[in-house]
Amino acid sequence: MTYSLLADAVLVAHLVFILFVVFGGFLLGRFPRLAWLQLPAATWGAIIEFGGWICPLTPLENHLRRLAGQAGYEGGFIAHYLVPIVYPEALSREVQWLLGLGVVVVNLVAYAWRCRAGTRYARRNG
Repeated sequence: MTYSLLADAVLVAHLVFILFVVFGGFLLGRFPRLAWLQLPAATWGAIIEFGGWICPLTPLENHLRRLAGQAGYEGGFIAHYLVPIVYPEALSREVQWLLGLGVVVVNLVAYAWRCRAGTRYARRNG
């Protein structure tokens, strides 16, 4: 039971990390110093997708599930949990490239929004 709870905790942490990778840039308006964590996280997320690699949290979750007597799964977190929700078919390299590109584009938008807001604030209070 303990291993099962640990596997579930890794699953939740993995999902939170993915959300932070994709949308964390929008938190910069409120927490600008978060960029020191978010930018490397977004870079890592994009590299994982562009490279077709599996995040290290996936084998950890699978290992904990096997220790709990449960079956692990093939492929990565995104292919197993998220792609079936968003896409009806299996994860392909093309889809991974699109996901990686999505990470880059969303973060460019978020950082551009933050820079623009900072420039406007500086002009008003400069």
